Amino acid sequence: MDNNLKNSLSICAYNIRKDVIDAVYSASSGHPGGSLSIADVLAYLYFYKMNVDPKNPKDPDRDRFVLSKGHCAPALYGVLAEKGYFPKEDVKTFRQTSSYLQGHPDMKGVPGVDMSTGSLGQGICAANGMALAAKIDHKDYRVYSILGDGELEEGQVWEAAMFAAHYKLDNVTAFIDFNGLQIDGDITKVMNPTPIDKKFEAFGWHVIHINAHDFDEIDAAVTEAEQTKGQPTMILMHSTKGKGVSFMENNYEWHGMAPNQEQYEQAIAELDAKIKELEACK
Repeated sequence: MDNNLKNSLSICAYNIRKDVIDAVYSASSGHPGGSLSIADVLAYLYFYKMNVDPKNPKDPDRDRFVLSKGHCAPALYGVLAEKGYFPKEDVKTFRQTSSYLQGHPDMKGVPGVDMSTGSLGQGICAANGMALAAKIDHKDYRVYSILGDGELEEGQVWEAAMFAAHYKLDNVTAFIDFNGLQIDGDITKVMNPTPIDKKFEAFGWHVIHINAHDFDEIDAAVTEAEQTKGQPTMILMHSTKGKGVSFMENNYEWHGMAPNQEQYEQAIAELDAKIKELEACK
């Protein structure tokens, strides 16, 4: 991947992070930590990899994306706004009673949302259903989904893992946001899901490890997934919870907490500084 493209995707990812902070601050609630950690892969998928068109969000041949960890809707709304599915200023109406941007993704009310999610474990199941439908209908679209590492504590995830391998869904690529933290702290102390890679491999998945914040590694992994036949692929993204905002990084308390005005201003200033730095490299 050339440097200009990586630079453009990085700027996009930091703008998504600004959208996350704007949304959660405006609502005085939400989940910033795990939203910030997936901004890079969302920028990559929507602005480089996926076949999607904001002018035709229901195109039957489009690629699909399912945010299985639906509480991180601020990141999904951010990338959809950046892509042009709806006005960017609407991000600031997040979770308000008059807004269509609910606390969790709503496929009936939000352009570009392919599946309503929120109850953990169900999103990856829906993604598998979409992938199986593509096989049955002889369609070429691919399905992408992001799960949280804490979400792996849900038994339904492992039913989905068995299903995808059994039906050889090589058109589904799932990402695990492996930041090591959930709402109550370290995932290994709450309900240890590790070793994640060996478990998915045992279920019949092709597993790839990457740095979630490195576009070369993201691209190489997605390309490898496309070339893998007869198996679904799980990309285990080693990420930083709260990525991009110094006081939120690696702090589980920011899993589901909104910043106050001072914290909001600091977060936006840090993100703006990073965007300015990246724009200077163009």
